[in-house]
Amino acid sequence: MPVKPTEQEDEYFARLEFERRRKVLDERESQAAEEERQRILAVARGRCPKCGAELVPVPYRGIELDKCSRCQGVWLDFGELDQVVADDTGFLGSVRRIFS
Repeated sequence: MPVKPTEQEDEYFARLEFERRRKVLDERESQAAEEERQRILAVARGRCPKCGAELVPVPYRGIELDKCSRCQGVWLDFGELDQVVADDTGFLGSVRRIFS
């Protein structure tokens, strides 16, 4: 004859099942968020962060800067500011000190 589980046992296994389902749901949400981030990056890559127009690479002091084809904004990738103002003590040197 089967033994009926106690209320504590039912609660314990219900809690385990809840935690398992919550973990699966969290993993799905984080995976969906990462997929959305990758999708947005794929769409935004090569686009101006300000107006969304196409970025055009412009050579400057041996570095390739990104210039917007619409608003004429200039965008720097990581480390490019340091390369642009390495020896500059004027205005660009001041800008570098702000962001260092």
